[in-house]
Amino acid sequence: MRTDLCDRLGIEHPIVAFTPSEHVAAAVSRAGGLGVLGCVRFNDAAELDAVLDWMDRNTGDRPYGVDVVMPSTVPTEGSDVDLAAMVPQQHRDFVRRTLDRLGVPELPAGQETGDAVLGWLHSVARSHVDVALRHPVALIANALGSPPPDVIGRAHERGVQVAALAGKAEHARRHVEQGVDLVVAQGHEAGGHTGEIATMVLVPEIVDAVGDRAPVLAAGGIGSGRQIAAALALGASGAWMGSYWLATREYAQTTGGSAMQRALVAAGSADTVRTRIYTGKPARLLKTRWTEAWSEPDAPEPLPMPLQNILVSEAHQRISAAEDPEVVSMPVGQVVGRMNAVRGVEELMGELLREADDTLARLGRLR
Repeated sequence: MRTDLCDRLGIEHPIVAFTPSEHVAAAVSRAGGLGVLGCVRFNDAAELDAVLDWMDRNTGDRPYGVDVVMPSTVPTEGSDVDLAAMVPQQHRDFVRRTLDRLGVPELPAGQETGDAVLGWLHSVARSHVDVALRHPVALIANALGSPPPDVIGRAHERGVQVAALAGKAEHARRHVEQGVDLVVAQGHEAGGHTGEIATMVLVPEIVDAVGDRAPVLAAGGIGSGRQIAAALALGASGAWMGSYWLATREYAQTTGGSAMQRALVAAGSADTVRTRIYTGKPARLLKTRWTEAWSEPDAPEPLPMPLQNILVSEAHQRISAAEDPEVVSMPVGQVVGRMNAVRGVEELMGELLREADDTLARLGRLR
């Protein structure tokens, strides 16, 4: 199973894995796909640099990419302290009351509260690009649309492809006009930031909109070889998969998230909700007691990016430390219903490829 995407990126299989875990990204690249490391968790450019050094040593000389978050409109900038002062007290009070009601304890004695994730800031995302371009990355993807023209130009100067996510055909056309090389057509089913149009409708719309100017990757609701084959039938050149890798042993190596993984493997495809409580922009999360609390009458409206993330940063740390699968806060797509056990990346890749090959062969026999 090869497409033009494979030749463009130097990979064996048209499967791109977006993940915040360097262990998952490296494993996917070693298995012949393209692992794309999400950079938003890195407040410190030096920490990202160290992780990319690790990637350089652990991908088996296979290509890999990075994903940054650069909003199309520059959000409020400032230090973590400056921005924290902009968070209303009523929102802080609601979060405190909710954590108490859900039985989420304070952080253990001696464990410091980490900084809020600042990777949503334009300046921090630029530092991620600066670091990435010092490494042999094959792709820089932007989760929130086309990067600024100078970022696209710098990437192209180094022979690096640029991808942008799109939730509408007009977004995809604009991305290509601005110099983006690959378009990720991300449907409503996807985890994290996502739009209103379902993958089955969106992918052919975007394929038709961009024509032969750029390959299209299908994203949202893909968790099997049959769905990869369906994406190819819709005109996509490959699949962009994110949520599917959360229930892997490699992901646990990065996060140690046993409660989170228990919650994921127990969930069905109806157990997600699209909400602004995670970052301030609409994002699909696992439905838990934490997300339900934000739908209650006393809940305030979520704040805009990046203030919402600063508001809930300590809450996320406390929730993670509590290890309660009923109160996790985790972006995941509707494909969670297929994630029924914690498995290894190599096993999953093999299964995806076999099922895709079998499906394409079966469809070929229908003629």
